[in-house]
Amino acid sequence: MAEYLIHFNQQWVGDHPAEWFRSRGPLAMAVVTEMEAQGVMVYTGGLVEEIETAASADATSGELLITDGPYAETEEFLGGLAIIEVPDDETARYWAGRIAEACGWPQEVRRFKSRPDGATGVRR
Repeated sequence: MAEYLIHFNQQWVGDHPAEWFRSRGPLAMAVVTEMEAQGVMVYTGGLVEEIETAASADATSGELLITDGPYAETEEFLGGLAIIEVPDDETARYWAGRIAEACGWPQEVRRFKSRPDGATGVRR
């Protein structure tokens, strides 16, 4: 089994009326419930949209510096994610598609690198 990250940038969501967003919630929750029932869900969640509430930790200078705000000024920022554990790329793409359909905006799916010891990152 391999672990995959399915994620979206907040800017991919687009502008929609509040009713549209309310209509997506039950669809997204149905996919999450199905993923849990299938035993593929490791974690899922959306991030707070107010990017100014972020903090950054940087130790590249040899000394740890923690500052308020995002690390880099950027046009796009992470909006939400799911981590799944599935047997192959095809299955990961299937779940990314299910999430994209339910949410109504694009999702990107990427496989996590294997750990040097061969273990997965999942500790259940």
